[in-house]
Amino acid sequence: MSVYQSDRVVYRISLHGSASCWPDEVGLVLASEAIARAHRHTDRVRWVLTAVVVVATVVPVAFMAGWGAVACAAVASAPVYWVLRKPLLVGLVVGLATTVLAAFFVAPLIPAGPLVAIYVIAASSPPLWRMVCVAVAIVGVTVSLVIPGDDDLNTYRYLAIAYVAAYALGTSTRARRAQAAEAAARERTRIAREMHDVITHSVGMMVVQAEAGPVVVGTDPAKAIGAFDAIASTGRGAIAQLREVVHALRSPGVAELPELVTGVASLEVVGRPRPLPSEVDVTVYRVVQESLTNAVRHASASRIQVRIRWQETTVGVDVIDDGRGPSGSHGFGLLGMRERVTACGGTLRTGPGPGGAGFAVHVSLPI
Repeated sequence: MSVYQSDRVVYRISLHGSASCWPDEVGLVLASEAIARAHRHTDRVRWVLTAVVVVATVVPVAFMAGWGAVACAAVASAPVYWVLRKPLLVGLVVGLATTVLAAFFVAPLIPAGPLVAIYVIAASSPPLWRMVCVAVAIVGVTVSLVIPGDDDLNTYRYLAIAYVAAYALGTSTRARRAQAAEAAARERTRIAREMHDVITHSVGMMVVQAEAGPVVVGTDPAKAIGAFDAIASTGRGAIAQLREVVHALRSPGVAELPELVTGVASLEVVGRPRPLPSEVDVTVYRVVQESLTNAVRHASASRIQVRIRWQETTVGVDVIDDGRGPSGSHGFGLLGMRERVTACGGTLRTGPGPGGAGFAVHVSLPI
């Protein structure tokens, strides 16, 4: 059943056995518009960020100084539009402009341009350039305060806190990305190990049987037939296992949820699906997968409701069951689930279901 509204789309899907009711148009949207939507989203973020930085820098200066100061304030803020592409160059430009503005005209109320540049550099640049950036920022701030003769300790304290906070936020973002990359590397290692085991065992058995077949084909045809049957059986098993491994390499995401949510579970999708970053897409799938495993195997749930909530800046996941509740064995895999969610910058809440019955998992992930 599908219900279309002016500002959102609600899909209610109940899946039993192998039946799948995922709307075809959702898959088409996710496949055909992924790149275009991603570019549009990035452009919107850059325009909004630039507008906020320009307004926060230029408007106060316009009330306190002349056109020369306003032009300098524009140079200290507008280049933020390119900070994601050229963070070091943008940081140098806005930093120098802010220093000139504060030293020879008027100090901006908020050095928004340099703060944004510091954050991006801390989040994405190599260690050497980060250290250079810190040194240049210290020199620039000191010059911008010494030349006008500002000896107010509160000003120094305010700027130090602002720059340290921006750098710390960037460092935190870089750490979350590193955690996600490490998790992906562990997953690749696991898959490589599985492929090695499948190929080594299955192909080795096939070689042994193939070598034994010609030896006994003349003296014991029945045994030779058995050897060739074993080769065929081992080959089919290897193909099935390799298909599972290759499927895992495709990094299942939201589009594969209908295949996962079956039997006693039902799937509800609220809002209009949109393309997700790969790590968020996989995390949504793994959260639902782990929650279903806990509910069925460890809590003996007879009914599980999975809800995907699409919002403007986040995607939410709710998995609610009627099993034994928190007193059951729901702890299995929760630590790994929390690590995945945290690595994506999201939040995870778990506890009793509605009315204190069952167990509920609530996840919110940024898009």
